[in-house]
Amino acid sequence: MRIRRANERGFTDLGWLKSRHSFSFGDYYDPRHVGFKSLRVINDDWVEAGEGFGMHGHRDMEILTLVLRGELEHQDSLGHKQVLRPGEVQVMSAGRGIRHSERNPSATEPAHFLQIWIEPHTFGVAPRYEQRAFPLQACQNSWCALASSCARDSGSFEIHQNTTVLYGAVLDGGTLEHAVRVGESAWLHVIDGEVRINECTLRSGDAASVEEVCVLECRGISEKSSLLLFAFHEW
Repeated sequence: MRIRRANERGFTDLGWLKSRHSFSFGDYYDPRHVGFKSLRVINDDWVEAGEGFGMHGHRDMEILTLVLRGELEHQDSLGHKQVLRPGEVQVMSAGRGIRHSERNPSATEPAHFLQIWIEPHTFGVAPRYEQRAFPLQACQNSWCALASSCARDSGSFEIHQNTTVLYGAVLDGGTLEHAVRVGESAWLHVIDGEVRINECTLRSGDAASVEEVCVLECRGISEKSSLLLFAFHEW
């Protein structure tokens, strides 16, 4: 198991935007960390009130957004205009091309969100946008599937990659497990809190990667910890 500490990530500060990058992104480049399997981006973004990203384009990428605090207003070239709130998840298949903007609509409060990019196995698909509420607050020592290939996991978004994205919450003293089987690998990102993963203690922003058969046991240390787990399959 390899550990990627929060303070080792890249950092961008534009005044209105503060962002931590788990992998090379924008002006931050680290040849040791350009992605993991099909996972290309985990950006931990803070956007000030009334600020945001103007209209810009993407191609051939599966993009997931998870708001942790505040709100994020999305508008795109497919005609969608929606506000994303905590507990809701957005997925956008950029496919052969989509343009969108993201801004914090609040006049007073910052917005905090994670944006994730996964490289698809099929290029040039029709672009699409979906947004849905998930019962994240009800997760206690359990996993909730947010996205999976062909929506194999019931209730999850479909993405064009053999990857399953899981959200988990573990309480103090509770445990969450995930088995990494033959032909699989995993990236675990701690959203907040403090957990013990097998023999290692991870805190907010830390991550662990596994490329061998094992069982990841996540034991809660803080009152409640939130996790994202990316399971990569060779189907």
